[in-house]
Amino acid sequence: MKFSFTELIHRITDRKSWLESAGMFLGATVVGLLFGAIVIWSSNKSPIVAYTALFSGAFGSLYGFTEVLMSTTPLLLAGLSVAFAFHCGLFNIGAEGQLMLGGLAAGWAGYAIQGLPWYLHLPLALLCGVAAGALWSLIAGALKAWKGIHEVISTIMLNYIAFNIGDYMVSSNGPLKAAGIIPATPYVLNTARLLPIIPNTRFSGGIFIALVMAVLMGYVLWHTRLGYRIRAVGKSPSAAEYAGIPPRQTMLLAMAISGGLAGLAGAVQVLGLSYRFSSTFSPGYGFDAIAIALLGSLHPFGIVLASLLFGILHAGSVKMQQTAGVSNDIIYAISGIIIFFVALRGVLVNFQSRFSHKNATAKVQK
Repeated sequence: MKFSFTELIHRITDRKSWLESAGMFLGATVVGLLFGAIVIWSSNKSPIVAYTALFSGAFGSLYGFTEVLMSTTPLLLAGLSVAFAFHCGLFNIGAEGQLMLGGLAAGWAGYAIQGLPWYLHLPLALLCGVAAGALWSLIAGALKAWKGIHEVISTIMLNYIAFNIGDYMVSSNGPLKAAGIIPATPYVLNTARLLPIIPNTRFSGGIFIALVMAVLMGYVLWHTRLGYRIRAVGKSPSAAEYAGIPPRQTMLLAMAISGGLAGLAGAVQVLGLSYRFSSTFSPGYGFDAIAIALLGSLHPFGIVLASLLFGILHAGSVKMQQTAGVSNDIIYAISGIIIFFVALRGVLVNFQSRFSHKNATAKVQK
């Protein structure tokens, strides 16, 4: 029996109703938390104390909740990036590299371009991040469209190149390194910063940019001709071409938009949190984005919920480690179990459909 990963993705996203999607999301989350509780209990720690600290760290104070939103922002943008490419039948696992170069470009524009007012400088710095991510992803798109090189292979290779470019730029002899021993660029100017909007917190307007992008993505995919073309190519490139839709150009455009969203994630992180680029500014948001996109059923609303869940887990894990003595590595285990059950459901639906089709065909033949 031939197994298609693309078909599996379509099965995961083919929901009968929003209620079923919500039930899948909540069920997988509960199973993941139960698994985490078993692991915590087996290590002679109290799951109740650990989870109380986890949710207290996320919701116990205004600062804690703003940290949740700060963690959610890059995850949401990167998740949208992965999902957008998926809708065109492309598996963009290069979001981390695109995010890295987006942050690098935004950090450079934030300090190198001077003399502009904030209402010009900030959008320009953000656009530099978007452009860097888009151009980097276009390499993989072009290799796929014209040479048939699978985007998984090319984006993996491009990730490593992007990481090394980032490392070199802020290394001891790097052209963008600031004075001192810290491998980072100079701080961006105030005119290029997403400044905190709540006193005594790090909460900036980045989350609003991410939410606008989620709404815009939903509108483009399901209410525009471009979105129809992208989804048509994702379902069947040959059928789309027969209908007059150019698959190559559509794939290139989808990869560019996908990379631009990932680059925007890096730009928002640099301009709204660290205020300078360093090669370690991302703890792996681009890789987490793959799980978030699948957990959110590749739909913008679902991705918002999935990224918020991951934001809660990441932000609350700090207090859980401090209070309950439980390593925050358990958060990655919980996340993995959640994604496993989401994917498992898709596999079961896939095989159930094939089995039903086989039985129906056998009855017809009889």
